[in-house]
Amino acid sequence: MTDRFPVLDLRDADGSAEARAEFLDRLRTAIHEIGFFQLVGHGIEDADDMLELARRFFALPEADRLALNILDSPLFRGYSELGREHTKGIPDQRQQLDIGPEQPARTAAPGEPAYRCLIGPNEWPAAMPELRPAIESWITRLTDLSHRLLRLMLESLDAPAGFLDDVVDPDPQIHLKLLHYPGPAQPLPDADAGQGTGIHNDLGLLTLLVQDDNGGLQVAVEDDQFADVPVVPGAFVVNLGELLEVATRGYVRATLHRVVRPAPGVDRYSIPFFFNPRLDATMQPLPSPYVAGADGATDDADNPLFALYGDNVMKGLIRSFPDIVARHHPALAAGAASRG
Repeated sequence: MTDRFPVLDLRDADGSAEARAEFLDRLRTAIHEIGFFQLVGHGIEDADDMLELARRFFALPEADRLALNILDSPLFRGYSELGREHTKGIPDQRQQLDIGPEQPARTAAPGEPAYRCLIGPNEWPAAMPELRPAIESWITRLTDLSHRLLRLMLESLDAPAGFLDDVVDPDPQIHLKLLHYPGPAQPLPDADAGQGTGIHNDLGLLTLLVQDDNGGLQVAVEDDQFADVPVVPGAFVVNLGELLEVATRGYVRATLHRVVRPAPGVDRYSIPFFFNPRLDATMQPLPSPYVAGADGATDDADNPLFALYGDNVMKGLIRSFPDIVARHHPALAAGAASRG
């Protein structure tokens, strides 16, 4: 495609029949050929305010951030120091705050699925009470936007727009991260030290990302050569998750991507929002003529995919947070070790 990271205007979907048809055609091309695009015209205007809140959170005294230490959370929620999360076994050089669906605390029942451990409350900073209402408002609005965008994607594939409604309703397993990538004190000695976030696919359906002006997000294109995703003011970077790739027999691409660490003295901030199926939902193949004719890979020997979303997300967490798994879920750690 000539436009590597197309910019789509959501207002076109509400325009004339011709404008909507062109929007859907460009959307289908983007999700098929690269799996990434930029979305403007979405009506959410406070991304800069949210990025400023992220800057303020990471500027809190270390004691305030560590009061939310993710190591203390069996739900994989809270604050992570540099190197806490891993991608393919290598520590990511970023700080983060992980937020999930806000739900009441609960006691695990014997024999329940492992993914039920993800249900419960978030960790919020007492030193920054304004953060919780801002994030909860953001989550509500991005959930609505994600659901609308998912339906438009299905329409672009000539599938029933509501085919995945019962996969995400009424409780999609949303996930939000505040991210801070601090540049090193001096130039990096090797490539691994430059890993802000390692090469990966997202696990679920789709991701909406806002990023600051410093860039750093890269996508694998043209024989796994990585290209920088440009910063478009006011845009969400949208990319697709591996379960949507499976449901479309590879027609929709969940493209590998990474974040390179900033240069010395530079700080990068971003906020990804992940829109995923309910934990207990199972993906089904989409009834689409594009999917019927697709012959792309639907599984990977090095990355087994599970149609049940709860199983898929636990696979990712076991790999990404070995310290939390060892501390709070030793049976899962033992099971992962036995599978090699």
